Amino acid sequence: MPELPEVETTVAGLVPVLKGHRLTRVETRRADMRKPFPQDLRQRLTGARVTGLGRRAKYGLIETDRGDTMIFHLGMSGRWRIDPGALGPHDHLLLETEEGRTLVLNDPRRFGFVDLWATEDLASYGAFARMGPEPLGDAFSASYLKDRLAGRQAPIKAMLLDQSVVAGLGNIYICEVLNLSGIHPGKPAGQVSRPRLEKLVEAIKAVLIAAIEAGGSSLRDYARPSGELGYFSKDWRVYGREGEACACGAPVLRRIDSGRSTFYCGKCQR
Repeated sequence: MPELPEVETTVAGLVPVLKGHRLTRVETRRADMRKPFPQDLRQRLTGARVTGLGRRAKYGLIETDRGDTMIFHLGMSGRWRIDPGALGPHDHLLLETEEGRTLVLNDPRRFGFVDLWATEDLASYGAFARMGPEPLGDAFSASYLKDRLAGRQAPIKAMLLDQSVVAGLGNIYICEVLNLSGIHPGKPAGQVSRPRLEKLVEAIKAVLIAAIEAGGSSLRDYARPSGELGYFSKDWRVYGREGEACACGAPVLRRIDSGRSTFYCGKCQR
């Protein structure tokens, strides 16, 4: 957490405050989060105008007219706060615009980070260079998955978590889409048939779109920049619902895969 829908929602919340506006103050309130802030962050961003905002996988992107893009990752507990008033001990980066609006990156666990990269070279940024297609893009299809997963014995859930296969999917939404498409999380990825992959791709796109429209899923510390919570967690089919009824009526089960909880239905997921 946060996953793709939460980052997409976060970026949308920042657009009205940042896009087209000049940054007049940039302040790091500690030396690092998961890793150190870029040493020249303040110099390169102060006075720059924000020309666009976007997302790549679980990373937010803030582009400026100086040819730089600030990359941010929210880690486990990060969120942006708009015009927060008094600052707290977990507010680590402050941006102020020429209109006097203030944005603060808050992260109690400090698993998030901020980086700065030349906009024209974003595709070569470490994490991005190894990423697969965006799940909501046209390049992500059943044909692509069939080719990418051919011969793979690793569980389908593990392959969907692999960012080189598809960018931005995380544990919560993978549990949801596997249930919706009726695929057992432990099924060898190369054994999932083409028709079931088509159903899986449809489920991935539908669940992500619905989650974005609901403002994401609020879990622990996540909230939108406005302070509003995300409400998609109210529509979870299986995640966090161990022992409750699946849509088919059978109980939702839970197991641990690679240290993460997997929620699924033993009856309708095969």
